[in-house]
Amino acid sequence: MENEQSPLGEPAIRVSMMPKDTNHAGTIFGGVILSYLDLAGAVEARKHANKLFVTVAMHGVNFIAPVYVGDLVSFYTRTQKLGRTSITVDIVVEAIREGGSGERVRVMEADVVYVAVDENRHPVPIKE
Repeated sequence: MENEQSPLGEPAIRVSMMPKDTNHAGTIFGGVILSYLDLAGAVEARKHANKLFVTVAMHGVNFIAPVYVGDLVSFYTRTQKLGRTSITVDIVVEAIREGGSGERVRVMEADVVYVAVDENRHPVPIKE
């Protein structure tokens, strides 16, 4: 059911997929999902410090199932590793299918690495 809580907790962000984001096959472009995934990871990174974080790597990016127009897509994040200047964030993406079923489907997973930077884009400590 749509109103059931995910076992992953509250999402960092939640987005409804629109027709403008579809590819020729009628599913949502993977790049659109990656863009939101990157935003969600940055939200998690900002929980540790009010700094500018830049994305330096995406590991284990797995597209598990397609995303469709009308799906409500949730991006769940968890800090995996906190270093001096970098943070690795685990991200799990679930879609709640449009329609009466409210089926919840895991559609993507990834680990994303962010680095805290100063105004000159040089790495800085996350905790000072």
